[in-house]
Amino acid sequence: MTQAQVQLGKNGITENFIATLENHFNKHNNVKVSVLKSVERNKEKMKEFREELLNRLGNNYTAKIIGFSISLKKWRKNVRE
Repeated sequence: MTQAQVQLGKNGITENFIATLENHFNKHNNVKVSVLKSVERNKEKMKEFREELLNRLGNNYTAKIIGFSISLKKWRKNVRE
């Protein structure tokens, strides 16, 4: 299965952005979120984005930061407490 790609823009993590991610997860297990330069170029902010995405998506997801991208993976069962 291929990996879907989504760009996080100036609007940040909105309801529409979360809905787009959930839509991609209907077809893919992995989604790569690229954070655009216009948003942020700060490692701490990347960690905040990762935590917010995981909190809003639910317990079936894990995330890994690679540079200025966040790789999200969906699991069948809860992997986080």
